[in-house]
Amino acid sequence: MKKLMMAVILMMTTAITFGQEKNKKLTMEVDGKCEMCKTRIEKAALGVKGVKYALWDVASHDLSLIIDERKTDPMKVKSAIVKVGHDTKELKASKEAYAEVHPCCKYREDDTDDSEKHH
Repeated sequence: MKKLMMAVILMMTTAITFGQEKNKKLTMEVDGKCEMCKTRIEKAALGVKGVKYALWDVASHDLSLIIDERKTDPMKVKSAIVKVGHDTKELKASKEAYAEVHPCCKYREDDTDDSEKHH
């Protein structure tokens, strides 16, 4: 019985470890307007430990990522992106962070901070 329990525990631990992928591909929407936004967004994403690839498309606003789930998760990437002034669906940049982006990069229609509504 003791050997059976050890085998079950080992299998469960192994399943949890293998549930996290080394190279998981994902896409998220990030607000922005231009090539300067692209550079800022990609730099922020790549600055997160575990992000191996980041490419933001100006036209679609899609950020394509390859991450090591053992080292990071999508919310950590989104947190880094909002810190440099760009909104995601789940997280909004603070008024202060948004104010720091170049005037040509202002993507909010009314140029107001609505982050209070999302918390």
